[in-house]
Amino acid sequence: MADPVDFSTPDPTVRELLATHSNLSLDVRSGLMLDGVPLQAIADAVGTPCWVMSAETLRRRAAILLNAMKDAGLSISAHFAVKANDHLAVLEILARAGMGADVVSGGELLRARKAGIPASKIVFSGVGKTDAELRLAIEEGVSQINVESAEELEVLSGVAASLGSEIAVALRVNPDVDARTHAKITTGVAGNKFGIPYEEALDLYREAHALPGVKAVGYAVHIGSQILTMEPYRDAYRRVAELVRDTRAAGLPVSVVDCGGGIGINYRDEGAASPNAWAGAIRSELGDLDVRLAIEPGRWIAAPAGVLLASVVLRKAVRGGYPFIILDAAMNDLLRPALYEAWHGILPLSAHDAMLAPETASIVGPVCESGDTFAKTRELPPLQRGARVALLDTGAYGAVMSSTYNARPFAAQVLVDGGTWTVIRERQSIEYLWAHDIVPASVST
Repeated sequence: MADPVDFSTPDPTVRELLATHSNLSLDVRSGLMLDGVPLQAIADAVGTPCWVMSAETLRRRAAILLNAMKDAGLSISAHFAVKANDHLAVLEILARAGMGADVVSGGELLRARKAGIPASKIVFSGVGKTDAELRLAIEEGVSQINVESAEELEVLSGVAASLGSEIAVALRVNPDVDARTHAKITTGVAGNKFGIPYEEALDLYREAHALPGVKAVGYAVHIGSQILTMEPYRDAYRRVAELVRDTRAAGLPVSVVDCGGGIGINYRDEGAASPNAWAGAIRSELGDLDVRLAIEPGRWIAAPAGVLLASVVLRKAVRGGYPFIILDAAMNDLLRPALYEAWHGILPLSAHDAMLAPETASIVGPVCESGDTFAKTRELPPLQRGARVALLDTGAYGAVMSSTYNARPFAAQVLVDGGTWTVIRERQSIEYLWAHDIVPASVST
C-alpha cells in the first residue's frame, strides 16, 4: 500500500524531514523557509489555512523528469496531469517548462487552454466524457482522446461524424497489472472502472478503424498513482508492447503509445521512484516499437512543490492518553489523510518549536467528522495554542480536492518565486458561500 495506516519505523524527525525536502530550510530567526522565503511572514500577512507553492520546485522537477527521458534516448511528449493541481499559475509554469496537459474533464481542458497550453499538446482521458465534452475536445483540436470503453468509442464516433471531423483516438487498455499502491488509487487491475479489458482491445481497435469520425492511432495505459517500484510498469508496458505487435500483425497501424503516469514520491520514508528508472522501463519494453511515446506525470512534479500552512486552535488534553492538537485546517482543505489514510510530514514554522523534544500527539481538524484527522499518535515537537505548522507535500491533490464542507471557505493560495511571494488566489469570503444560493419565493413568503 502506498499510504499505509501503520508503520514499523519511527516517524521522521524534523531534521530528517528537512533533509528530504531540499526546498525547505530552517532559519534560527525566521523559522521554516520555502525557497528562502519565511513561511511565518506569509502566514502573518495572509492568515491560515493557506496553500503555498514553489515555482522553482515545479520547474526543477519538470526538468529532471524531461531530462531523464532524454538521457534514456526517448523522444517523448509529457502531459502534466491537471487533476493533480489545476491552478492557472501552476499550469503556465509547467507549460513554459515544456509540458503539455492530460485532462479528464471539459473544465480541465478549458483551464489548460486558458493557461496557454496549445490544444495540440493536450490529451483527453477519463471514463465518463459527456457528449458536450467530446464536442469541445474535437472543436478545440486536442492531440488525442484516450477512449476507455467500446461504448465511449461508439458515442465519440457519432459526435465526431456529426461535426464532419476526425479525431485521433488511443484505446486505454486495462492490462490487469497490480500497481502495488493504495486500493483507491490503483487503476489497472481487472474490476477497476478504467480501461478496456486487455483481451478485448485488439478487436475494438479493429472496429475503430471501420468507424467514421475516429482515427485509431494507438494504445494508452495507466495503472495507478504513487507507484514506487518499476516492476508494475514493466509488466504493463510488456503487455502493451505485445498488443502493439499483435495489432500490426493483424495489418493495422499503430503509431502512439501513451505510457500513463503515477510515478510516486517520498512522503514519509518509503523512498521516491526514480524518473531515470521509469525512463529505463519505458525504453526497455517500448523503445523498439517505433511509436510516438507520451507520459502523464502529476504528483511527482507538483506534490513536493506545495505546503499547507495551519495554526493550532486548541491543545486538548486527554486523561491517560495522547493530546489532540486541533488545527484551523481540516479535511475540507486537505482530504488525502481522510480519504486514503495518507501520511504527510508536519513541521513547525517556529525554529524554537522545531528544536523541542518530541511528544506523541494526534493532529486533527475542526470539522465534525471523526475522519478529520491528519495524523494519529505522531511524534512531533509539542505544539501549543497559536503555534503554526506546515503540512508537507501537498502541492498535488491538495487544494484541487478542497471543498467548503461545514461552510468553511476555500483557503488562500500563494506562489513563491524568485525570493518573493504573491497571492494567486484570495481567501474565499464567508459571504461568497451563499452568494449564488437562490431561495424561491414560495419559501420566503
